[in-house]
Amino acid sequence: MLMQIIDWTNLCKKYKGKWVALKDDEVTVISSGETLDETAEKAEKKGFKNPIFWSVPEKLTYFVGKMNIC
Repeated sequence: MLMQIIDWTNLCKKYKGKWVALKDDEVTVISSGETLDETAEKAEKKGFKNPIFWSVPEKLTYFVGKMNIC
């Protein structure tokens, strides 16, 4: 099984230090906010019940590997 490469460089620049809710494609931002609760509320108002939530780091670093999503 090959791993898919996802470039979040622009996402990191735009949403640095914020929470984002992503679609299943892991690149499309549904909503963002300062807190997880705010971001989840915005996503739910748009009709998304179970988006992928990510706290975007303040500093962009490299990551190679697999993320376990619960």
